[in-house]
Amino acid sequence: MKTNLITREGFRQLEEELDTLWRTERPEVTQKVAWAASLGDRSENADYQYNKKRLREIDRRVRFLRKRLKDLTIVDYSPQQSGKVFFGAWVNVENDEGEKLSFRIVGPDEIYGRNDYISIDSPMARALLKKAVDDEAVVKTPTGLVNWYVLSIQYATG
Repeated sequence: MKTNLITREGFRQLEEELDTLWRTERPEVTQKVAWAASLGDRSENADYQYNKKRLREIDRRVRFLRKRLKDLTIVDYSPQQSGKVFFGAWVNVENDEGEKLSFRIVGPDEIYGRNDYISIDSPMARALLKKAVDDEAVVKTPTGLVNWYVLSIQYATG
Protein backbone atom coordinates (compact mmCIF):
# COMPACT_ATOMS: atom_id res chain seq x y z
CA MET A 1 0.00 0.00 0.00
CA LYS A 2 1.42 3.35 -1.03
CA THR A 3 -0.55 6.48 -0.23
CA ASN A 4 -0.51 9.18 -2.92
CA LEU A 5 -0.13 12.05 -0.46
CA ILE A 6 2.84 14.40 -0.28
CA THR A 7 3.76 17.64 1.44
CA ARG A 8 4.34 20.72 -0.70
CA GLU A 9 8.08 20.65 0.18
CA GLY A 10 8.30 16.99 -0.80
CA PHE A 11 6.58 17.67 -4.12
CA ARG A 12 9.03 20.51 -4.86
CA GLN A 13 11.98 18.23 -4.09
CA LEU A 14 10.72 15.57 -6.51
CA GLU A 15 10.17 18.25 -9.18
CA GLU A 16 13.71 19.55 -8.62
CA GLU A 17 15.12 16.02 -8.87
CA LEU A 18 13.26 15.47 -12.16
CA ASP A 19 14.46 18.82 -13.51
CA THR A 20 18.09 18.12 -12.55
CA LEU A 21 18.02 14.65 -14.06
CA TRP A 22 16.42 15.82 -17.30
CA ARG A 23 18.17 19.15 -17.86
CA THR A 24 21.61 18.55 -16.31
CA GLU A 25 22.58 14.93 -15.72
CA ARG A 26 21.01 13.34 -18.79
CA PRO A 27 22.64 15.70 -21.32
CA GLU A 28 26.05 15.24 -19.63
CA VAL A 29 25.79 11.44 -19.64
CA THR A 30 24.48 11.42 -23.23
CA GLN A 31 27.51 13.45 -24.28
CA LYS A 32 29.85 10.98 -22.51
CA VAL A 33 28.14 8.02 -24.21
CA ALA A 34 28.52 9.66 -27.63
CA TRP A 35 32.18 10.44 -26.94
CA ALA A 36 32.92 6.90 -25.72
CA ALA A 37 31.08 5.39 -28.70
CA SER A 38 33.20 7.46 -31.08
CA LEU A 39 36.33 5.69 -29.79
CA GLY A 40 35.41 2.50 -31.57
CA ASP A 41 35.06 -0.95 -29.96
CA ARG A 42 32.26 -0.63 -27.42
CA SER A 43 32.48 -4.16 -26.02
CA GLU A 44 35.58 -3.38 -23.95
CA ASN A 45 34.99 0.34 -23.43
CA ALA A 46 34.29 0.82 -19.71
CA ASP A 47 33.34 4.50 -20.15
CA TYR A 48 30.75 3.57 -22.75
CA GLN A 49 29.30 0.67 -20.73
CA TYR A 50 29.16 2.59 -17.44
CA ASN A 51 27.60 5.71 -18.94
CA LYS A 52 25.12 3.71 -21.02
CA LYS A 53 24.03 1.97 -17.79
CA ARG A 54 23.79 5.34 -16.01
CA LEU A 55 21.70 6.72 -18.87
CA ARG A 56 19.23 3.82 -18.48
CA GLU A 57 19.04 4.51 -14.72
CA ILE A 58 18.34 8.20 -15.34
CA ASP A 59 15.68 7.42 -17.95
CA ARG A 60 14.01 4.92 -15.61
CA ARG A 61 13.93 7.46 -12.76
CA VAL A 62 12.63 10.22 -15.08
CA ARG A 63 9.79 7.98 -16.28
CA PHE A 64 8.94 7.05 -12.68
CA LEU A 65 8.98 10.67 -11.46
CA ARG A 66 6.86 11.95 -14.36
CA LYS A 67 4.22 9.31 -13.67
CA ARG A 68 4.41 9.62 -9.88
CA LEU A 69 4.13 13.43 -9.82
CA LYS A 70 0.86 13.19 -11.76
CA ASP A 71 -0.56 10.72 -9.21
CA LEU A 72 0.41 12.65 -6.06
CA THR A 73 -1.90 14.90 -4.06
CA ILE A 74 -0.30 17.81 -2.19
CA VAL A 75 -1.61 18.17 1.35
CA ASP A 76 -1.20 21.59 2.94
CA TYR A 77 -1.71 22.45 6.60
CA SER A 78 -5.23 23.39 7.59
CA PRO A 79 -6.03 25.22 10.86
CA GLN A 80 -8.63 22.50 11.57
CA GLN A 81 -5.73 20.08 12.13
CA SER A 82 -4.47 22.03 15.14
CA GLY A 83 -4.15 19.97 18.30
CA LYS A 84 -4.42 16.58 16.59
CA VAL A 85 -2.00 14.37 14.66
CA PHE A 86 -2.60 14.43 10.91
CA PHE A 87 -0.52 14.29 7.74
CA GLY A 88 2.44 16.69 7.88
CA ALA A 89 2.58 16.87 11.68
CA TRP A 90 5.83 16.95 13.66
CA VAL A 91 5.17 14.61 16.59
CA ASN A 92 7.09 13.88 19.79
CA VAL A 93 6.17 10.63 21.51
CA GLU A 94 7.38 8.58 24.49
CA ASN A 95 6.81 4.93 25.37
CA ASP A 96 6.48 3.16 28.73
CA GLU A 97 10.26 2.59 28.90
CA GLY A 98 10.95 6.33 28.55
CA GLU A 99 12.21 6.07 24.96
CA LYS A 100 11.41 9.27 23.06
CA LEU A 101 11.00 9.74 19.33
CA SER A 102 10.51 12.85 17.23
CA PHE A 103 9.43 12.68 13.60
CA ARG A 104 7.23 14.13 10.87
CA ILE A 105 4.45 12.14 9.23
CA VAL A 106 4.81 12.46 5.46
CA GLY A 107 4.13 10.60 2.24
CA PRO A 108 6.08 7.46 1.33
CA ASP A 109 8.00 9.33 -1.40
CA GLU A 110 9.57 11.70 1.15
CA ILE A 111 11.13 9.38 3.73
CA TYR A 112 14.28 8.32 1.87
CA GLY A 113 17.46 9.77 3.27
CA ARG A 114 15.65 11.19 6.29
CA ASN A 115 15.75 9.73 9.81
CA ASP A 116 13.21 12.22 11.12
CA TYR A 117 10.38 11.38 8.67
CA ILE A 118 8.02 8.41 8.76
CA SER A 119 5.51 7.33 6.15
CA ILE A 120 1.80 7.90 6.66
CA ASP A 121 1.50 4.18 5.79
CA SER A 122 3.66 3.05 8.74
CA PRO A 123 2.06 1.35 11.77
CA MET A 124 3.28 4.17 14.03
CA ALA A 125 1.71 6.91 11.89
CA ARG A 126 -1.55 4.99 11.51
CA ALA A 127 -1.79 4.51 15.29
CA LEU A 128 -1.12 8.21 15.94
CA LEU A 129 -3.65 9.68 13.49
CA LYS A 130 -6.27 11.88 15.17
CA LYS A 131 -4.54 11.64 18.57
CA ALA A 132 -4.06 14.73 20.74
CA VAL A 133 -1.36 15.64 23.28
CA ASP A 134 -1.35 13.17 26.23
CA ASP A 135 -3.30 10.56 24.21
CA GLU A 136 -2.05 7.00 24.10
CA ALA A 137 -1.44 5.18 20.80
CA VAL A 138 -1.01 1.42 20.71
CA VAL A 139 1.39 0.40 17.94
CA LYS A 140 1.56 -3.16 16.69
CA THR A 141 5.22 -4.17 16.25
CA PRO A 142 6.87 -7.51 15.39
CA THR A 143 7.64 -7.95 19.11
CA GLY A 144 4.11 -7.13 20.28
CA LEU A 145 2.04 -4.10 21.19
CA VAL A 146 3.84 -0.94 22.35
CA ASN A 147 2.16 2.04 24.03
CA TRP A 148 3.27 5.48 22.89
CA TYR A 149 2.13 8.75 24.44
CA VAL A 150 1.88 11.97 22.44
CA LEU A 151 4.04 14.67 24.04
CA SER A 152 3.67 17.43 21.44
CA ILE A 153 2.31 18.16 17.96
CA GLN A 154 3.46 20.94 15.64
CA TYR A 155 2.85 21.81 12.02
CA ALA A 156 5.21 23.55 9.62
CA THR A 157 3.16 26.48 8.37
CA GLY A 158 5.62 27.98 5.96
